[in-house]
Amino acid sequence: MSKVLMVLTSHDRLSNTDRKTGFWLEEFANPYYILKDAGLDVTLASPKGGQPPLDPKSDDPASETEATRRFKGDKEAQSALANTVRLADVSPDDYDAIFYPGGHGPLWDLAEDRDSIKLIEAVYAAGKPVAAVCHGPAAFRHAKAPNGSPLVRGKSVTGFSDTEEAAVQLTDVVPFLVEEMLKQNGGDYSKAADWQPYAVTDGNLITGQNPASSADTAKALQAQLAAHASTSR
Repeated sequence: MSKVLMVLTSHDRLSNTDRKTGFWLEEFANPYYILKDAGLDVTLASPKGGQPPLDPKSDDPASETEATRRFKGDKEAQSALANTVRLADVSPDDYDAIFYPGGHGPLWDLAEDRDSIKLIEAVYAAGKPVAAVCHGPAAFRHAKAPNGSPLVRGKSVTGFSDTEEAAVQLTDVVPFLVEEMLKQNGGDYSKAADWQPYAVTDGNLITGQNPASSADTAKALQAQLAAHASTSR
């Protein structure tokens, strides 16, 4: 059974405001169930361990999906989320892939977290899939490929677009823009129309644009793990 590590943010504030942020529920719940239902072993981690902060906007009725409703009735999943392991205690050798859900929290902690950066670099260098959706690619900001260049340089990638950030009126609040960062790091960035599903696979790097892309991103990861498993038999 392939093992996937899902890494969530521990950051709960938008900059120095009193506005709450964290991880986006749909971007966690949908991939979590896609991977679990495919028979994969999913472990949850975060920089601080324990319960990661939920962006309250992702929990309002307008953001509800089949996966978020399923999660709210799933005591086992709720317990797993409440007890994430600390990133510092994670060994990349124990996992076959990593997945980064978004929400705005990762812009502050996962983008700069040394344990997260080392994890991404080790998993990618081992030829294992690295996936992220929406603001999750923020975690790639300082990650390097084995040759020392930025991880995304020369790679086809996507992530939360500048126009989507403008639409939620946080352009001047966030520490950096995901689209802009990916381009500055040499990524070949592309996107669909705002809020439309869009995911890109380039080798072992899988990225999705926005919350609507979480299922496509997780399915691409699951397909890649299935292909890896069949070739290693």
